Amino acid sequence: MMSRIGRKPIEVPSGVEVAYEGNVLRVKGPKGVLERLIHPDMKVVVETAQLLIERPSDNKLHRSLHGTTRSVVANMVEGVTKGFTKGLDLVGVGYRATKAGDKVTLALGFSHPVILPDVEGIEVEVPAANKLIIKGIDKEQVGAYAAKVRALREPEPYKGKGVRYENEVVRRKVGKTGKK
Repeated sequence: MMSRIGRKPIEVPSGVEVAYEGNVLRVKGPKGVLERLIHPDMKVVVETAQLLIERPSDNKLHRSLHGTTRSVVANMVEGVTKGFTKGLDLVGVGYRATKAGDKVTLALGFSHPVILPDVEGIEVEVPAANKLIIKGIDKEQVGAYAAKVRALREPEPYKGKGVRYENEVVRRKVGKTGKK
């Protein structure tokens, strides 16, 4: 049985250069350059307008790597053309974000403000006091940074206060009931 995802060819848009030497895949596009070490058993076939991922055998390791490698390579191509964004909402009284220079300052109900320095390859925008937008070309980095910010104050189930992803649904609980 072949991997349905691993078999799909990856379309390479015009303006994107792909080079595969040794086990290193290098994708260069209008937004930047991404490099990644590909598993030595997986083979990336570079054609003019598309990429194909091939595997040597049908053993379990190769089957699992096939679809994963294809997804990672497709995300690299998408990253250098469109980029990735992740939105975060700050919900709670007094929860706000401000950006000054290369630092983002978060007020999350602690006794002190939380200061996050800029990370290379990640751009953080603060369009409103209770909103953060994280942008970058590496999907893994954007997701990891967003998760790190969310982990500072995860949404709690009673009032829903905390840092949450855009459009995230927080399951609410009913609080205590008074004596009768």
